[in-house]
Amino acid sequence: MRPLWTVAEVVKATGGRPEGLSDGPIASISIDSREIAPEALFVAIRGDTHDGHDFVGKAIEAGATAALVSEAYHAAHGGKNLIVVLDTLKALEQLGIAARARNRGQIIAVTGSAGKTTTKEAIRTVLAAAGETHYSIKSFNNHWGVPLMLARMPREAQFGVFEIGMNHAGEITPLVQMVRPHVAVITTVAAAHLEFFNSVADIAAAKAEIFLGLEPGGTALLNADHDHLHILFAHARAAGVANVVTYGFDESADWHIGRVDTSASTTLAEVTHGADRCDLRLQVPGRHMVANAVAALAVARISGEGTRSAVAALAKFGAPEGRGLTLRLGPSAKPLLLVDESYNANVASMTAAMDLYRSVRPPDGRKFLVLGDMLEMGPQGPQLHAGLANAVLKTGASEIYLVGAAMRSLADELRHRAENDRDVPAVTHMPSAEEISDTVLSALAYGDAVMVKGSKGVRLSPLVQKIRERFQ
Repeated sequence: MRPLWTVAEVVKATGGRPEGLSDGPIASISIDSREIAPEALFVAIRGDTHDGHDFVGKAIEAGATAALVSEAYHAAHGGKNLIVVLDTLKALEQLGIAARARNRGQIIAVTGSAGKTTTKEAIRTVLAAAGETHYSIKSFNNHWGVPLMLARMPREAQFGVFEIGMNHAGEITPLVQMVRPHVAVITTVAAAHLEFFNSVADIAAAKAEIFLGLEPGGTALLNADHDHLHILFAHARAAGVANVVTYGFDESADWHIGRVDTSASTTLAEVTHGADRCDLRLQVPGRHMVANAVAALAVARISGEGTRSAVAALAKFGAPEGRGLTLRLGPSAKPLLLVDESYNANVASMTAAMDLYRSVRPPDGRKFLVLGDMLEMGPQGPQLHAGLANAVLKTGASEIYLVGAAMRSLADELRHRAENDRDVPAVTHMPSAEEISDTVLSALAYGDAVMVKGSKGVRLSPLVQKIRERFQ
C-alpha cells in the first residue's frame, strides 16, 4: 500500500523547500508533538496559546520524518529534516486541498447548531460498513481542524466524512470549498453563538454557506424540524443546488420519523421514505438521536449504499463521550446512572437533553441535574437561560445544581417559582465547576441518576471524570 504521503509530494503540494531532508514515506500528519508516530510529518501551527515551532525539536526526537516550518523559524534556528514554507497554516490547507483532489470517494460534510459530531459519527458508522471511511476525529471542525483532517485522508478512502463548525458568518465558506462534498448535511438551526449574530435567521444564512462548496450534482440533506428551513431552501436555490432532501419528525420530511419508543438505554423508531419503511434500533436513548441516525440512513442511500446494511450498523451505534454517553457505574444491582452531556450546550441541545432525561428513571435513588452556562449567547443570554426553567422542572430532578455566571438567571427564575410552588426543588448555584464539584460528589450515591450538561468552556468534563472515578 502506498504511504499517506511522500516527502516529495508534500513539497510539491505546499511549494515548500526541503532542508536536510531526502525523499521518503510519510505515514501520518500531526500538529501535536506529543502524538508523533514513526514516519510522521509534524506541522508547526501557531495557536491561541502555543506556537508549534517551539516543539519542532521534540517532534523530530520523537521520530517525525520531517517538520513543516515557517521561513521565519528556519532563518532563526536553521536545522534539518525540515520543509520550509512561508505560512504553515496555509501549507496545511494546501495539503488538504491536494488530498481532496487525489481522492475519488464520496465526500460528506456536516454542519448545524447542534448534533454535528453525533451525526458525523452516525454517518461514518453506516459508511464504514460499506467501505474504507475516513472521518474527522473529536471536533476538529475549524480553520485548522478541517484542513488537517483532509490532509490525513488516505488516497484510497471510499468515503470521507467531515464536520464543519463556525461561530461567525463567513467561516464555513473557505472550509467547505476545501472539502467539496457530494452531500452537505445541516443538522438543525437554533440559538447558538448569538453573541456574534443578530438573529437565528442570520445563523441559518451562515449555515447555508455549506452549499457554496457542494460538488456539481451534489445533494443538500436538511433536518426539517426547525423554523428556518425556508431560509436554507432559498440559499440552496441561490447556490444552484438542485437536489434537496429533508429528514425529521415533520410530516413533510422525505425521510419521516414516526413512532419512537425510548428507554434509559435504547430507542426504537419507525422511519419511512416514500414507499419504504424500516424499524430503526439504537443503543442510545433520545428522540434527537433518532434524527441524527436517520440523517445517516439518508446519506447511505444518497451515496448508493443500501439502507438494510445501514440499519444493521446503526443497531450498534452509541452516543459519543460528552454527547449523551450513558454509563451505569458500580454494582449492577444498584448502579449510579450517569448521562454525560458535558461537551457542548445551546438552547436546542439543552432542551433535547432534558427532554431525554425526563424519561430516565434512577435505578434506586434520587435524580440530579447539573447544568453549566450556555456560552456565546450575547445580550439574550439571561433570557435564554431563564427560559430553560420549564424544561428543567419537567425532568423530575429532585436536586438541581447550576454552574456559571449566566446560570444565575435560571437559578433566580427557579427560586422565584419556588416561592409559590413547594414542588419546585431546591437549587444550588456556584460560579465554577471546580467550586461545585465536591458538593455534587458528596450528594451522589449508588442508585441515583445524574445528568451533566454545559458548554465545553464551563469545564464540566472534569466533574464527569471525578464521578466516574468515584463510582466506577
